[in-house]
Amino acid sequence: MAQPLLSGARPSSSDGLLDPARVLTGSSEETEIEQLVYGYHPVREALRRRPHTVRLVLVSVRPGKRRSEIEGLCRRHRVATEEVPSQELNSLARTSRHNGFGAWCREEAAQEAAAGDPDLQVLVEDVQDPRNLGALLRVCEGAGVSRVAIRDRGSAPLSPAVVKTSAGAAEWLPLERIVNPTREIVRLRDEGFWVYGADAAGEAPWDVDLTGKVLLCVGGEEKGLRAQTRKVCDHLVGLPMRGRIESLNLATAASALLYEALRQRR
Repeated sequence: MAQPLLSGARPSSSDGLLDPARVLTGSSEETEIEQLVYGYHPVREALRRRPHTVRLVLVSVRPGKRRSEIEGLCRRHRVATEEVPSQELNSLARTSRHNGFGAWCREEAAQEAAAGDPDLQVLVEDVQDPRNLGALLRVCEGAGVSRVAIRDRGSAPLSPAVVKTSAGAAEWLPLERIVNPTREIVRLRDEGFWVYGADAAGEAPWDVDLTGKVLLCVGGEEKGLRAQTRKVCDHLVGLPMRGRIESLNLATAASALLYEALRQRR
């Protein structure tokens, strides 16, 4: 099961700010957790993909093209909007990088089956920077990856910062937190997947057959793939570096590898 992307709630606190660690209660028997989605792209994708879960959209920007688009989506789906000071959104999102948009969404939204290639999946472990993880998810969605498995321990949580950096891509990708990458690799190999680990010392991707069922394993910023994961991969793939730096940002490297796979598969 995919884990919730965000957490948060909108009850009033004593100082008038909204506490993102609380829940809303609809009755004595029911509790409903709400998530704060912020940023232009994430709010737009929430309104496009799961408008039935969006209770309220917060806007703090002046009239313009983006605001008109968001308000048009709200009218179409009968979602209420509220104009708020930018400072309030700063407090709710705990950042000023919200583009003037926020949305309170019910946590019940389950991610639907991906529209991407069911035979192209990605496994991620130990990516600790939320911005790196968000950028990686944006690449995966763009390349048509159908599922992303994320090692739970050692990886950044699927926080609002991750969703914001992914530019809404996290709204479309089935994401699953896993405990044991080795067990997941063995399971997918039993289903016919070939497993490739991203490693600087690996073969160039254009020298490897990336057609068929492919699982690409991507490691963290500092040490890359864990030794056990590297050991159970069928092949290691990497990008030859001809410049003065030793390596690329993990999302950039994953982009090159995935799009080479896409080129071969097309």
